Amino acid sequence: MIATERGVSSSSPERSGKIAAHHLDRLAVVYIRQSTAQQVLDHRESTALQYGLRERAIGWGWSGERVLVIDEDLGHSGSSVEGRSGFQRLLAEVSLDHVGLVLGIEMSRLARSCKDWHQLLELCALFGTLLADQDGLYDPRQYNDRLLLGLKGTLSEAELHILRQRMHQGRLNKARRGELFNHAPIGYVRLRSGELALDPDQQVQAVVRLIFEQFERLGTINAVLKYLVKHQVRMPIRPHAGPQRDQLQWRRANRQTLRNLLHHPMYAGAYTWGRRAVDPRKKVPGRPSTGRTVVEPEQCQVMIHDACPAYITWDQYQSNHRRIADNQARGRHRGPVREGPALLAGLLRCGKCGRRMTVQYDDQRRPRYACTRGVSDYGQPSCQGLAGRPLEALVRQQMLTVLSPAALELSLQAAQDIEQERATLDRHWRLRLERAGYDADRAARQYHAVDPENRLVARELESQWEQKLTARRTLEEEYDRFSRQRPPQLTPVELEQIRDLARDIPTLWDSPLTTVADRQTIIRHLVEQIVLHAPADSDHADLTIRWVGGFVSQHRLRRPVARYQQLDDFDQLLTRVLELRDQKHTSRQIAQQLNREGFHPPKRRATFNAQVVRALISRQRPSTRRPMAMTADSLREHEWWFADLARHLHVPQPTLYSWLRRGWVRGRQLPIAGGRWILWADHDELDRLRRLHRCPKTWHNQPQAAQLTRPKDHGST
Repeated sequence: MIATERGVSSSSPERSGKIAAHHLDRLAVVYIRQSTAQQVLDHRESTALQYGLRERAIGWGWSGERVLVIDEDLGHSGSSVEGRSGFQRLLAEVSLDHVGLVLGIEMSRLARSCKDWHQLLELCALFGTLLADQDGLYDPRQYNDRLLLGLKGTLSEAELHILRQRMHQGRLNKARRGELFNHAPIGYVRLRSGELALDPDQQVQAVVRLIFEQFERLGTINAVLKYLVKHQVRMPIRPHAGPQRDQLQWRRANRQTLRNLLHHPMYAGAYTWGRRAVDPRKKVPGRPSTGRTVVEPEQCQVMIHDACPAYITWDQYQSNHRRIADNQARGRHRGPVREGPALLAGLLRCGKCGRRMTVQYDDQRRPRYACTRGVSDYGQPSCQGLAGRPLEALVRQQMLTVLSPAALELSLQAAQDIEQERATLDRHWRLRLERAGYDADRAARQYHAVDPENRLVARELESQWEQKLTARRTLEEEYDRFSRQRPPQLTPVELEQIRDLARDIPTLWDSPLTTVADRQTIIRHLVEQIVLHAPADSDHADLTIRWVGGFVSQHRLRRPVARYQQLDDFDQLLTRVLELRDQKHTSRQIAQQLNREGFHPPKRRATFNAQVVRALISRQRPSTRRPMAMTADSLREHEWWFADLARHLHVPQPTLYSWLRRGWVRGRQLPIAGGRWILWADHDELDRLRRLHRCPKTWHNQPQAAQLTRPKDHGST
């Protein structure tokens, strides 16, 4: 091709062989792109060269008004079609058969992705559109030109990856030396040499240390946030951009800022790079900041211990990290302290499946612990459950036993912690007062330095001075109120109260002033995990308490059960009751004797009484005295007295009566003898009623429900 910088002549071989009349009837599109805004400002010659392609199109025969310049993509990368409205407009024009020629300074200006590049080639080949760059004119329908265009597109994409790899290796080498920083986190400043140092402002350092101290004491981000809001502690922020860049500002605390601060390993002196890697699978089109995943510091590409000044130790950072993970109420984490009255929420594990047991409450807000994860996730039967009060009473007893020897040490530590907290808050208030005084003095110096005749400036500086003085006076009044309410040093009376409370820990535990959250927090400081084994056919449960520090203790607990058959000593109990009855003892006397011998009824009753004894005897041994009409002669074949059938099937009489009322069992009522019921049930009916009784509570949703509730006809026997 015979070409000059401005174009080729109309008599060139390219013109006669490739540019036809139908090409000249359509548009010639000049596509212009620079990758970044910096390139647009600094590489102006390249931009001018791209705009000069318009003259080349005119030299090939297009009129000036038929040449379209698309330059909306100046400052956009060609690695993807996302965000490139100009390239999308070009594809639309080609698809509408409006374009005869597409010009670009080089193929990399059009696209650096083979996906986007070959899409353009396919459209140009389909609609007969030519492409041109500085090297020549191409027809994508011709084999040689298409092969060359494909090769140029591949080289363009490879060039992008080579540039990225070089830049990545440069950043990686700098990161391995611990010298690559994005922005200094709260509490740090970046020196001119590029290193990080602690913020020179003492109040900034004090606030950062206060946050770590309170998290170690309170244990949750939410509790730290409430503490900062309660004591009017604000967060020190140095903006990374804008007109006030690197200028210290004080803003109200928020959860995300605290979370980032507690998660950042730099506060433990560790330098990391690659902690927020980009996962392409999670990236949302059109949102450049999406797709970032946070990895553990040990999994980062670069991690250097003791690379910068630290606020906490590495062990303390790992402890904080574990506590934040445990505060998540999912998986194997025990979750944070809850508002409910249950003391062991999150600590209790099922001894069968190992899952965390959930808390259920009745109408009286009494807790019950149950393993229901298999029920909700897989439709399996519930593993086991246990009433909360006896379990919590056992854990309370063991915990108070552990705390009793350390009562004096606890009182001294509590007094020391309270004084330290008050001293920290007092120092924070003093730093705020010092800063307010400095601002007021600085405003006064500015006011006195201005020319008195320049009233326009003097009035504004005077107003600012008055505002600073008012702010300092308000802060002084707030500090006076704080000092009166919470003096830095504990009084002798307060110290004696702390010692008295420590001597009588059970009274402190049961005090109405001790909240449920306080009790839960105390238990979590001592107990790491509790594993429960509660067999359904026993009234005893086995507990394994794993204490903080690694010690494990085994305990056995007597629990309330629902049925007599779940009692371990049920056979002995029944034998003893029948013996006492045969000895002509009354129900009251039997109950008193059972209580003396240590027997216990099921459910929530602690002792026997006459009514409970009579109910037990009536279930296990029917009365032999019947009315005259209730003799064996009154029964026909396969007929049962109502109470006898209930005992034979081990079905509660109210349940059997409900079946009779619904027509699920056949029977007849005698006109005399108090209207007693006689039920009919042969061998098949007995088997059906047993299967009906074994059905779960949701049996009516099962497909066999209709078959189990349909009684057998007498005539079919």
